[in-house]
Amino acid sequence: MTSKGKPSPRSAVKPLSDEQVAKLAQRHHLVDPTKEYPTGPRTPNDAEINAQNPKATARLLKGVSVVLSQRSKVYAWGLEHVPETGPFITAATHVTMYDVFVPMMSLFHLGRRPRFMAKAEMAHWPVIGKWFQIVGMQPVPRRSGKAKAIEAESINILTSGRPLTIWPEGTLTRDPQKWPMSMKSGVGYIALEASRRLGYQIPLYCSVTWGAASINQFWPWPRKNVVMCYDDRLDYADLLATQDSWGDEPPVELAQALADRVRARMEEVMAEIRGEQPPAEGYWDYRTMSRKPRPQISFRREGGETPFIAATQGAAPASAA
Repeated sequence: MTSKGKPSPRSAVKPLSDEQVAKLAQRHHLVDPTKEYPTGPRTPNDAEINAQNPKATARLLKGVSVVLSQRSKVYAWGLEHVPETGPFITAATHVTMYDVFVPMMSLFHLGRRPRFMAKAEMAHWPVIGKWFQIVGMQPVPRRSGKAKAIEAESINILTSGRPLTIWPEGTLTRDPQKWPMSMKSGVGYIALEASRRLGYQIPLYCSVTWGAASINQFWPWPRKNVVMCYDDRLDYADLLATQDSWGDEPPVELAQALADRVRARMEEVMAEIRGEQPPAEGYWDYRTMSRKPRPQISFRREGGETPFIAATQGAAPASAA
């Protein structure tokens, strides 16, 4: 089966302007993630790298970096948040296929080698499908009735000490203006259950990429701006507070609550990158293919400093929170 609907055309959104990138550069330290160690010297996780076809991975990384730098001007902030060791989860937006390659390239350039949750069809793509399998793609056969098996393997990846990257929307966003749409609860289930098994809250980061939606892949020049934010760690300790009473698995409502937090935070960060507000009518729900009102969601970033409330039309961009 194919996904419902089709992504909106490039004409639905405007390119990310140089003026907006300049505004972001005033608030954040933008780096070039197509380069090795863009945030400065780091200790690469050699055991993780060597365990995952290091030569083939290095070739793919070089090729991806060259192609992305030739077809776009890529910037990022927040990559210093990526841990040098231990498991962590990256929940990434999925506006275009750039949302696969930009975080993958960035994390590889920081000396980490996460496993990737990606639709199983990609494994059969010519040439690139083989590469994805080599560098650690975890295939997801959509609508196969194997959701629990996929979640179990993802949890095993994390509890073995490896990082994991997930695109929790499950497919390219169907929002007509290309905002993050409704999230599947799997990201919440995986984070909560893996954290329970390890005995601590596994770091969870939102990765938000914007700018590639207006790129013409057949003639991408002049190069468009693409910006990624690797956000502060998302705190979900309150959802783990009742874990002793969960039974065999986390409650569905807690898993969905965490997925909703991820969507809300992604929307806030994307609003800052784009310099505009998401539709006041609400977020795009994939199940109904229509907008739904935003629930009031309160959550904290790493360290518990600033509470973010995602609710409502006219909410302030992330930088103003």
